[in-house]
Amino acid sequence: MKKQVKIHFLGGSGTVTGSKFLIETPELNFLIDCGLFQGVKSLRELNWKDFPFDPANIDLILLTHGHLDHTGYLPRLVKQGYKNPILGTPPTLGIAGVILKDSAKIQEEDAERANKEEYSKHQPALPLYTTSDAEKTIGLFKSIELNEWYRISENIKYRYQTNGHILGSTFIEFEIFDKRFVFSGDIGREKDVLLEAPNKPERADYLFLESTYGDRLHPEDDSDKILTETIKETINKKGNLIIPSFAVERLQGIMYKLYLLIKTNKIPEIPIYIDSPMGNEVLDLFEGFSKWHKVEPDEFRKMLSYFNIITSYRDTWKTIDENRSKVVIAGSGMVTGGRVLTYLRYLIDKPETTVLLAGYQAEGTRGRQLENGASEVKIFGKYCPVKAKILKIESLSAHADQQELLNWISEIKNIPEKVFLIHGEPTALDSLRVKIKDRYNYPVSIPAINDVINLEL
Repeated sequence: MKKQVKIHFLGGSGTVTGSKFLIETPELNFLIDCGLFQGVKSLRELNWKDFPFDPANIDLILLTHGHLDHTGYLPRLVKQGYKNPILGTPPTLGIAGVILKDSAKIQEEDAERANKEEYSKHQPALPLYTTSDAEKTIGLFKSIELNEWYRISENIKYRYQTNGHILGSTFIEFEIFDKRFVFSGDIGREKDVLLEAPNKPERADYLFLESTYGDRLHPEDDSDKILTETIKETINKKGNLIIPSFAVERLQGIMYKLYLLIKTNKIPEIPIYIDSPMGNEVLDLFEGFSKWHKVEPDEFRKMLSYFNIITSYRDTWKTIDENRSKVVIAGSGMVTGGRVLTYLRYLIDKPETTVLLAGYQAEGTRGRQLENGASEVKIFGKYCPVKAKILKIESLSAHADQQELLNWISEIKNIPEKVFLIHGEPTALDSLRVKIKDRYNYPVSIPAINDVINLEL
């Protein structure tokens, strides 16, 4: 007798962010990832809508990794009644805990600032969730081991395997009534400065594949050369180099690259500040989970000694006021919030400032505006003219490009019944669809947000 399984595409569908995939089966219901939408206003507003499925009827949540667009909706779901376990690898849960607390704090601070400066149309402006909500969510975390099958009902089991991208990141395989479902999560690079190459799936009846860079190849830019030349130019201009950075992986990767350049005397002496409270906590996780990355513990500790780690907002202001050339690496990576906004508010209108974008900039973010040559950006309710030089390094991306995505599915021995492309903007999704069709002749579908697919197994 056939069993019906429903797949609800509740986020990360037709767009990059907001990852949420609900699997409804006769035995139990589980959610893969539970992220926030980021970018354009129409997407961000979806974060305020009630979850379209009763959270009390979800038996389990499984996280592929800790990023905000994969975990950031969790406290909101808990507020709506979710009470069951939230599973992930130990580093993923560590990172998710840091990110959720930071997200809650930023939302509380943004609501407070909006009320004080009266630039929100909502009276009063409220946070999406609070620090208390985040703490309650973290209390549901339960860690799992890699490469081990866990049975969660009579006919359903799952397994986690590493896939690069960030510390602790995985893809998840499910056996559901003898069919293999594979959720890729976000796939990392084949040659990453910090992480080993991703594992690859060997079987997939239903494959859910990320497509963030499905329409492009990462250029072979020499990131070391760009960093070296930009720092020298910053010193010559007596200016500041601001690097907006994701607190997880990107920050640590940039630090490691700069450390190697300093160590080999390839860049002149210049103070380098790390201003990311969340990034500082992730540095601690890198130390605590040294077996999950390639840098030896002694080398990692030595690297830290070369940087000025900012721990208070007071020191942020001191750094802004400091009248000498410097490098500041600060969150957030898409310039959507965090400490980098404070620096940009006071330094982006200066021609001697350089802003170096070091990763994917989603549609609707300030980072995308800067990348596209915006003449002004809105920060804390005020428009700031952009006179700084804007640069971008593509090769530091933590996402696999089109070729690496095609390589990742190259070891699948069967022909999937369906490949669902997720986590991509329309052009990226369609480009990857064509490539998969041409190379593998797999049946490919591009689900839209809130689509529900019924499968007879």
